[in-house]
Amino acid sequence: MNIYQELKARGFCYQQTDEEAIEKLLTTEQVKFYVGFDPTGNSLHVGHLLPVMAMRLMQKAGHIPIVLVGGATAQIGDPSGRISARPMMTLETIAENVRCLRAQLARFIDASDGRACFVNNADWLCKIGYIEMLREVGSIFSVNRMLAQESVKSRLENGLSFLEFNYSILQGYDFYVLNRDYDCKLEMGGQDQWGNMVAGTELVRRKAGNEVHCMTIPLLMNSNGQKFGKTAGGTNVWLDVNRTSVFDYYQFWRNCDDAQVEKLMLYFSPLPIDEIRRICDPAGNVNRAKEILAYEATCLAHGEAAAREAFVAAGRRFGFADPERKVATTSSIFEVETSAVAAELPTVTVERALFADPAGVTVAKLLVLAGLCKSNSDGRRLIQGGAVAIDDVKVTDPVAVVTTEDFHEGSLTLRAGKKNFRKVLLG
Repeated sequence: MNIYQELKARGFCYQQTDEEAIEKLLTTEQVKFYVGFDPTGNSLHVGHLLPVMAMRLMQKAGHIPIVLVGGATAQIGDPSGRISARPMMTLETIAENVRCLRAQLARFIDASDGRACFVNNADWLCKIGYIEMLREVGSIFSVNRMLAQESVKSRLENGLSFLEFNYSILQGYDFYVLNRDYDCKLEMGGQDQWGNMVAGTELVRRKAGNEVHCMTIPLLMNSNGQKFGKTAGGTNVWLDVNRTSVFDYYQFWRNCDDAQVEKLMLYFSPLPIDEIRRICDPAGNVNRAKEILAYEATCLAHGEAAAREAFVAAGRRFGFADPERKVATTSSIFEVETSAVAAELPTVTVERALFADPAGVTVAKLLVLAGLCKSNSDGRRLIQGGAVAIDDVKVTDPVAVVTTEDFHEGSLTLRAGKKNFRKVLLG
């Protein structure tokens, strides 16, 4: 499939000015396109990442992203999706936020050898005079159309300042400048930006006579109907490790809802679509799918070494979803050596002679031998309570047995409860 078809298949396309024209543009030209980020804080959070992932796909297909960090528009404040005005920030705070966001975005977008460029709209918007701006674009923007924009209509009852009302004009002017100076032909952004983005295409058409397009990405919601990117406690999941540790970042993805894992993997991992659908098959190992999602998302945000450490640390604490690596994947999680994972697990060795009887050893007794309970009766109670698993397969029969055939390559993983587990080796 071509890049436009892949964007659609992964769920990135919500609205577009002209679907046929955009597909033709992306399949016949190397297109410069832009996405804007206002530096309202010194870190992005998970909720900001959807357009970033779309940019990565576009760049991989050979197109050139223009990453705009809005040092000027942040001084105004985007009214979209808000019931009140944003707090005013000092110019010094905005400048520091610009620096931090640019560094974070550079982890995702490769700007080497002219493959992308980073811009700050303060470089042009802060240099244009008020009267000059009015004369240049004031006659092009229709107040009636601006009032009809959802971001404006939703605020009229609670009050919308003239300051915020200007935001759409500034965003439209950004597109005009990027088209004029960089030959930018496409803007991408969240669906709440549709009105502002269309205003930009109209400004470029009427002022420069050029055909440009815009495409929005759907707002991502969690299973509770809230904006995606918050923990169960309602706090944002940040890219800044000082605000969200790498381990907690990994665990946020690892603990996603079963019903959302395929959608999230299509958005937030680079794995092929067919592979994602196979891994996320409801009849398969959903916990392994979530493990792969968490690993891939953490790789993108914090690097492969950090993702490996988080994966191993989580496995130590909660157990590994696929210790035998039965789920085939092209993810580099598959290359994390079994020995490296095993080294992190508490290990106990049991004598092979205990399994001389072909009937095997009861799981309850194995729990005792592994130091996970004090007596066989304790072991049976753990099993009856649904707290015991072997290689992530729950044991439900209190008199279940283990034989040497259950030890794959001489070991198995035994878990009692959520946090207590042992790697059991045959001596």
